[in-house]
Amino acid sequence: MNQPPSPPEPGACLPFGNVMDLLLDAICVVDADGRYVFVSAAFERIFGYAPAEVIGRPMIGLVHPDDRERTLQAANEIMAGQPKPHFQNRYLRKDGRVIHIMWSARWSEADRVRIAVARDVTELKHAELMQAALHAISEAAHSAEDLLALFQHIHRIVGELLPANNFFVALYDADKDELSFPYFADEHDPPPPTQSLDSGTLSSEVIRSGQALLLTPKTQMELPPRVRPIVRRDSLEWLGVPLGGQVGVIGALVVQSYSGEVRYNEQDKALLQFVSTQIAAAIERKKTATQLQYLAQHDQLTNLPNRGLFHDRLGTALARARREQQQLAVLYLDLDQFKLVNDNHGHDVGDLLLREVAARISRCVRESDTIGRIGGDEFVVLLNDTGQADHAVAVAAKICAALRQPFELAGGRLQVSASIGIALYPDHGEDARQLLRRADEAMYDAKRQGGDRARMSAAP
Repeated sequence: MNQPPSPPEPGACLPFGNVMDLLLDAICVVDADGRYVFVSAAFERIFGYAPAEVIGRPMIGLVHPDDRERTLQAANEIMAGQPKPHFQNRYLRKDGRVIHIMWSARWSEADRVRIAVARDVTELKHAELMQAALHAISEAAHSAEDLLALFQHIHRIVGELLPANNFFVALYDADKDELSFPYFADEHDPPPPTQSLDSGTLSSEVIRSGQALLLTPKTQMELPPRVRPIVRRDSLEWLGVPLGGQVGVIGALVVQSYSGEVRYNEQDKALLQFVSTQIAAAIERKKTATQLQYLAQHDQLTNLPNRGLFHDRLGTALARARREQQQLAVLYLDLDQFKLVNDNHGHDVGDLLLREVAARISRCVRESDTIGRIGGDEFVVLLNDTGQADHAVAVAAKICAALRQPFELAGGRLQVSASIGIALYPDHGEDARQLLRRADEAMYDAKRQGGDRARMSAAP
């Protein structure tokens, strides 16, 4: 019968090789050419490779691509006689997982090798990164100027947690049944068009189910039948998690990879799910703030810029016109006999008319121009870079003609017209106050002449 080995006598030492193999940290020896010449048994537990698989291989081949340059720099400094007791970098395990390693390394000139101890600090690093991510998300929600800036911040934050070169945000508007992609960073494809939740995409499946979805080449065939196959360029790895808001799932965060070097796993899914709740809250707060800002700057009836926002845009346009020596125009518009519409048909019909007037004016100008509603039936139009005075006159005539056409409202037909005054920069004023006053005076001149016409301001 075989007897178990006897324990060592008191005071006896275990063989040196056995001692190293019992260590939880890995011992690595790398020659002057950067190739492994020895690794202890713990190397396989940490990196996933058996010692025989790495002996003779270049050390740098296992390092995360984004950390290779600074790792080689650190190796050169170690070989120059500068020990590194606390150097950290990332490696790719054999199974594709990203791990964080703390190195204590020095150079042996006599043996012409680098000797290093590797400790896996992935869990500690993830905890630190998660805490930092939560603070960063909260700060981004308050500091980002708009949703696009917030999404850019979120992209950087997620990129600190896992590979995210290809990253996008999908948002779902349940009232409109619209799935949009307001942020889409991809090395191959442009943003997809707005689509319904029944579009059969992977993003819509994440939002519909409220469950994270991790796809690898091995799981591509496990999709529900309602999800159509991926078109265009298949991603080798696809990871999406739902954004759970206060009223349900509001969208999805997605990372994908076309590179065999990047593989997503359950740990990555857990990381992305952990931050998704905070990200969803940040998106909702920013959307609320954006909506409140919009309401504060726009007329609630017509959704046109109100007096305050129009003045801001006019001031900005004037500064640019001075700097670039351009000409701009201000049109001041007042409906003729609008009071009779309210008196004869009621304020509800009057409101409908104002909305349609705003829509018709909008169709007469460029996207770069600004239309504002500054009073009951008073509108102002800013025409940027008019070039010639004739352009402003032509736009005013186009607006008059558009408003002259009958309005079909609430089952009836209404006919209105408008009086428009025109003021040019720099011919009729140097600042916003002067231009608006001149345009207003020209508008009243048009009214005195019977209305339904445009008049240019007289020279100052």
